[in-house]
Amino acid sequence: MIPIISLLRPQQWVKNLVVFMPPFFGAVMSDAVIWLRCIVAFCCFCLASGAVYCLNDVMDRESDRKHPHRCNRPVASGRVSVSSALTIGVICGIGALVIAFWGMEYCRTYAVTIVAAYMLLNIAYCLRLKQVAVLDVFIVSSGYVLRLFIGGVACGVVLSPWIVLVTFLFTMFLTMAKRRSDVVLRESVAGHSGRRSTQSYTLAFVNAVLGILATATIVCYMIYTVTPDVTARLGSPYVYGTSVFVLFGLLRYLQLAIVDGAGDNPVRLMLTDYPLLLCAAGWLISFVVIIYF
Repeated sequence: MIPIISLLRPQQWVKNLVVFMPPFFGAVMSDAVIWLRCIVAFCCFCLASGAVYCLNDVMDRESDRKHPHRCNRPVASGRVSVSSALTIGVICGIGALVIAFWGMEYCRTYAVTIVAAYMLLNIAYCLRLKQVAVLDVFIVSSGYVLRLFIGGVACGVVLSPWIVLVTFLFTMFLTMAKRRSDVVLRESVAGHSGRRSTQSYTLAFVNAVLGILATATIVCYMIYTVTPDVTARLGSPYVYGTSVFVLFGLLRYLQLAIVDGAGDNPVRLMLTDYPLLLCAAGWLISFVVIIYF
């Protein structure tokens, strides 16, 4: 049972909390109905992402066996068979669509379309597109934007174009930092080729891209904080003050990724690095004060 649970990577489900961003920024988190709707959307994406992880582990099992950490994944290590992983993936995928159809009847068409688009995009990613440099990063980031969209339709909040751009750019930044770790491993371990897309990356290229993405993210975020409709909806002209936390967080992550080479697992890094945790807590608390007090 434990290998099956591990196959679905529940530790990665924290990524699906993105569905709660629209109601949070829309200042409607005090509504219990909104909470229920977002929880349903969260469950949809937990199942959908679990289905994708099953397929991904099956497709990557040979290369994972040569990786110092990924060799412990259930399929690569032999704890879960290929047929079992695919069966579990299909069940999770169908479950995600069923919940989207029956559990989100207030936005059924949009919900099913978004969940289906997420799974189809990631199936294409697992089968082929993950091998295409740069495009692979775009696809991963698009998955987070789809999470944002389902959160928006679930709670009826119209998303600011700037917050969509921030989400896309920031997740590109995290994904490229992860690719950097693959490049470092490829260059330092003899005989380790890594995923095909990283063959087209060099450290100089990845470092330059990380700088560009960090800059674009903070600029878009700052524009978001001073947009008139955002300051009006949040009821404060001081939203721009939260940019301090975003800037510090991005610089800290750059330091960890480039100087310490610690960007291989973004979720684990952000949950274990105390400066990042304090920065995230400060950012969150500042928004809670601005919106709800």
